[in-house]
Amino acid sequence: MANKANQVQKLEEESLASDFWSDNRKAQAHMQQLNALREEVSTWECIATQLNDLHGLAELLEEEPDQEMQAEVAQSLLPIEEQIEKLQFALMLSGEHDERDAIVSIHAGSGGVDAQDWAEMLLRMYLRWAEQHHFRTEIYDYSEGEEAGIKSVTVEITGRYAYGFMRSEAGTHRLIRLSPFDAAHRRHTSFAKVEVIPDIENAIDIVIRPEDLEVDTYRSTGAGGQHVNKTDSAVRMRHVPSGLVVTCQNERSQIQNREVALKLLKARLYEVELKKREEEAARLKGEHVQADFGTQIRTVTIHPYTIVKDHRTNYEMGDTTGYLGGNVDAFIQAYLQEKAGGVIA
Repeated sequence: MANKANQVQKLEEESLASDFWSDNRKAQAHMQQLNALREEVSTWECIATQLNDLHGLAELLEEEPDQEMQAEVAQSLLPIEEQIEKLQFALMLSGEHDERDAIVSIHAGSGGVDAQDWAEMLLRMYLRWAEQHHFRTEIYDYSEGEEAGIKSVTVEITGRYAYGFMRSEAGTHRLIRLSPFDAAHRRHTSFAKVEVIPDIENAIDIVIRPEDLEVDTYRSTGAGGQHVNKTDSAVRMRHVPSGLVVTCQNERSQIQNREVALKLLKARLYEVELKKREEEAARLKGEHVQADFGTQIRTVTIHPYTIVKDHRTNYEMGDTTGYLGGNVDAFIQAYLQEKAGGVIA
């Protein structure tokens, strides 16, 4: 905890610099990290104080036993134990980029209009989940479906450990239900792909040469306020050597959209490089390498019964309404526990 307190002091000193707010986006991320660390240190200090007080009471009760008071002390320990469990859970988020913000992309897969509707349901679910955790969200690119739902969307979730939590959601998600778009009301199976990468801006040196970029501008088409469809402010950026394409149509100006698009491109280039290293390491070990997510990680069944099941951990729940309303934590925890070699409750 002393190390965390030192981090708080260092971040506080950096925030007092005269040019601290010259880069507003970077300054906001800095303050968010500082506030999260302050809260963590404060929580541990509060727990330590409560435990010390209870320890003093326990010593008195050894000298003068009082059953009613002993029951109160035991009851007081319950919320403290819950807090400690939550803090211990956070210790599983120890990956290189787990503390960073998450860039989440959702793509409708096979299933036609139902798949596009499913992609929009997933977006709504993750936005609600983020709101429950007091994370900030910003949609950078939004492609509407022809009849309903969305073809694809890219959203940034900003908050400490956002990537650490959301990386468990990367993969193919399946929905089985009676289709609201089928006149015969038959059962349909839809698929959507979720991609999750960390925001590594200013953290890793990814060199992008200006001559390697092709940049086009166009009019925004999604929900974005009064400026949508009035100016060619949206930006499509293609990295020629890799073939990667990113778009951003959320910000008010073309310059802001270029900055965000470049950030997204850096994150995707880092992801590509990381995959190459992992695949090479696996090849040297003689392991089978999955080229992309492709695999089905979770299925939501609404008909003929209701259940959500994660195929990696076998964790399941029957409350599909709560799940689609943002109650995803149990699945995230089960995934992290399995990755850490823990026991899934």
